[in-house]
This record gives sequence, structure tokens and C-alpha cells, in this order.
Amino acid sequence: MICNRPQIAFGTPDGLIPLASTDPGALVFLAPEVYGFADGLVVQGAEGEWAGHPMAFAEWLYRYLIGEEMAGWDSATFYPGPVRLEYLLTGPGEHTREAYGPPRGM
Repeated sequence: MICNRPQIAFGTPDGLIPLASTDPGALVFLAPEVYGFADGLVVQGAEGEWAGHPMAFAEWLYRYLIGEEMAGWDSATFYPGPVRLEYLLTGPGEHTREAYGPPRGM
């Protein structure tokens, strides 16, 4: 039980909140608790496996981008950058927009 819950729920105050997805197909969710850490992350990998990360999203994203296995077994991928962020719709009449990070120099 990654989230200390008997079952995974979505759309409830005690459920998972979608945060991001990766181009290989992993889905990243904010969870109310992960291994005792409040507001940790739960990742469903591209193959359907689940992993919990007792850390903030910023730390998870940094570790994912530098090539650590943060989206399931054998998920390590290094992105030389710049990183492309896609901001999705949050309300009626809005458009998807993209932003790019700086060159990573790695």
C-alpha cells in the first residue's frame, strides 16, 4: 500500500491528483501520503506498474530529468534539453501553450 489507502481513488479529497505525464507514457500523481510523507508522488509507469516517491514534485522532476529511474523499473532516460513544458487547458476558452527551459549544457 503505497499511499496508506485500501484502494486508489481519483477525484475525491483523499484521492490522487494528476500532475504530469512523460513522453514514454508514465503518469505522475500527487498523493495525500506516500510512505508516511505528506503530499508525495505516485507514478504509474508505462507498463502499468506503480511506484511511490516520498518527495516533492520539484525534486522528483529534477531527478527524472537527470536520468534517475523515477517512473518505474528501467525508466531512466536522460534529456539533454532544453526541456519542453506543455501547459494544458484549465478552463473554457483557453489554449494549450508551451514553454522551454534553458539549454542544459550537459
